[in-house]
Amino acid sequence: MESNYSPGNVEPEAQAAWQAETAVKKSSDADRFYCLSMFPYPSGKLHMGHVRNYTIGDVISRYQGMQGKQVFQPMGWDAFGLPAENAAIQNKVPPARWTYQNISYMREQLMRLGFAYDWKNEVATCRPEYYRWEQWLFTRLYKKGLAYKKTATVNWDPVDQTVLANEQVIDGKGWRSGAQVEKREIPQWFIKITDYAEELLADIDKLDDWPDAVKIMQRNWIGRSEGVELEFAVDQREDILKVFTTRPDTLMGVTYVAIAPEHPLALEIANNNKDIEKFVRSCRNAKVAEADMATMEKRGIATGLQAVHPITDKTVPIWIANFVLLEYGSGAVMSVPAHDQRDYEFAKRYGLDIKQVIFPEDGSDINVSEKAFIEKGVLKNSGEYSDLTSEQAFNAIADYVQKANKGQRQINYRLRDWGVSRQRYWGAPIPMIQCESCGDVPVPEDQLPVVLPEEVTFDDVGSPIKKMPEFYQTTCPHCGKPAQRETDTFDTFMESSWYYARYLCRDNQNEMLSDDVNDWLPVDQYIGGIEHAILHLLYARFFHKLMRDFGLVKSDEPFKKLLTQGMVLKDGSKMSKSKGNTVDPQPLIEQYGADTVRLFMMFAAPPEQSLEWSDEGVEGAYRFLKRLWRLVYEHVQSGAIDSIDYANLNEQQKAVRRKIHQTIVKAGDDIGRRYIFNTAIAANMELVNELYKLQDQSEETRAVLQEGLEAVVLMLAPITPHICHTLWSELGHRESINACRWPEIDKDALREEVLELVVQVNGKLRAKITLPVNASREDCEKAALNESGIQRHIESKAIKRIIVVPGKLINIVI
Repeated sequence: MESNYSPGNVEPEAQAAWQAETAVKKSSDADRFYCLSMFPYPSGKLHMGHVRNYTIGDVISRYQGMQGKQVFQPMGWDAFGLPAENAAIQNKVPPARWTYQNISYMREQLMRLGFAYDWKNEVATCRPEYYRWEQWLFTRLYKKGLAYKKTATVNWDPVDQTVLANEQVIDGKGWRSGAQVEKREIPQWFIKITDYAEELLADIDKLDDWPDAVKIMQRNWIGRSEGVELEFAVDQREDILKVFTTRPDTLMGVTYVAIAPEHPLALEIANNNKDIEKFVRSCRNAKVAEADMATMEKRGIATGLQAVHPITDKTVPIWIANFVLLEYGSGAVMSVPAHDQRDYEFAKRYGLDIKQVIFPEDGSDINVSEKAFIEKGVLKNSGEYSDLTSEQAFNAIADYVQKANKGQRQINYRLRDWGVSRQRYWGAPIPMIQCESCGDVPVPEDQLPVVLPEEVTFDDVGSPIKKMPEFYQTTCPHCGKPAQRETDTFDTFMESSWYYARYLCRDNQNEMLSDDVNDWLPVDQYIGGIEHAILHLLYARFFHKLMRDFGLVKSDEPFKKLLTQGMVLKDGSKMSKSKGNTVDPQPLIEQYGADTVRLFMMFAAPPEQSLEWSDEGVEGAYRFLKRLWRLVYEHVQSGAIDSIDYANLNEQQKAVRRKIHQTIVKAGDDIGRRYIFNTAIAANMELVNELYKLQDQSEETRAVLQEGLEAVVLMLAPITPHICHTLWSELGHRESINACRWPEIDKDALREEVLELVVQVNGKLRAKITLPVNASREDCEKAALNESGIQRHIESKAIKRIIVVPGKLINIVI
């Protein structure tokens, strides 16, 4: 054994040994444990966020293996996406080639970190053998009516010739081209996630081991609301404007109706009115994100039309307003300025009426000339509904409009159907064919997958496959006439919504999922960033239910437990290239070793909290490993250990042995149940300090030291596997540490023979005494009264009573 720790030698040797090992055969009845970290986008290099995420997963996986469980921990690549297209333009290389090169490099990085992945089941979502099955499922969804095409309003970049997400529109311009973004209506494919809204919402209550913050975000995103759909007829026209409201109690305070700029009625009027046409056109360049509506400037224009109130039959003006979104509800809202702040601001700007109909139940005064009163209360100025509470009026008005055929009770969801079309190249082709005679036709199963051409010439504008007749020209499967393939590709969330299941049957080319995937699903532990709380995790839950309903899986949810790790910060900010505060893990691995990086990542903060990067912290982790190595080295130089009788240990040896087993208890709970790895590491550091105090070379001391070192090495093996692999061997074990169980607890060692008790006088600490653990109450009182430090405080004083808290303290009241 080398006297000094050299990770450059230790880690390659350990990894070579692991590769040579045959897989440990677990008994057929061993409990299974599926541990999964969210797979990375192959951007080129790992960053510290990756290292933290994957170290957490590896620690959990290795610990569960030490519990005798059959562990499955795979890894793959979320390989489609826009960055590959940008790189293709910048580097003049096809996205596929760039992606595969990155996968190769990042795989080597993951291996260098010693993660115990099952590489035999690696998947890359850009491979046809993977995405053919989501194409297959999509054709089934289409046939069942769960997938459909409709025209939708999108952000269109006229230079890049593509649709942009709301987050990619910056100050009204495309994030990459800088061009003024337009609103366009183009055909898009959707999947009916709204059909599952109620189940997705209800089943959140089953996610007992998910963070509350994630569950709250999903509930809010689904956004269930009970209300009434009301019908406002358009005066002197046949049109009906349908509006949904959760506050029908405010109906008598409606002073105008607002419609979206894209509403069919608005577009019709714009054809004959230049001012309205100009306003509608100006709205096309605005963001369409719901989150922007609250802060954007409220603008509008009167249509000249009137809407008929469904109860009073009085008319109110119809306005076109930029804060109304066509895709939310019906694109029309009833506006109650006195009781909605957005409506209030609009009414103030354009001089519209403000009619208060809700008043505080306690009779206090509210001045709606300054701001809207949005609370519920008692109705006034509301005809026959006056003096009803808001709750009573909700039911009364809902009942009336339903009987009058002017509305109905309705449950609405904020959640909208999932738009899965992307006007991008680097994605899975949507398996549909457009035929002039037959319409939209799904690609037959025997023609799947629709393979994305990988050797393409990429220029600055649009998708290459839209310019490749050899790709899009085909024949209709129904009538045989010439037809065109869909050239849009799937949203990349499609691939990441079911990859966890495909890992379990990667090589099955005959079906999407094998029957035995249900032996492992749902995933026992899922790990990833909180930023994925809504979209990825919601889509994965939805996709799982789709697969269940097609008979592919038997469970309702994909992930039993969810751990959302915090960000890695430097100088108080999230690491990012734009801020210039990133830390490349590769040089650190080369300088200190992978175990040092892993140890620092697990020691610096609990997993769910943000981690502040510290160069000094990395140095400290490295020093600890060197110190542990040195202790083992000095110990093994003294030769083999003979068996001893633990009953013959002296008090120091017993105390250290007790510390060993207390640490085993604590670390096992911290890693296995609480996932608080930093305290498990701290406990082992304290134990190493105690082991260093064992100075004599007696057989008993050396036996306790051997037991302590073995325990430390086993407890740290999930966190720092390379050094522990070597140290375990040097401590005299032929069996690989990967096949070892978590150290067993010796209850006899935990048993304390003496206790230290605090002695107080009138509640103030005055002394500490040591007594046998089985000392009686009388013995405790006698020892306390005889303690010299106590006698000074009680002499010549009358003792009222003595309080004894067994095992903790004695309080003498004078």
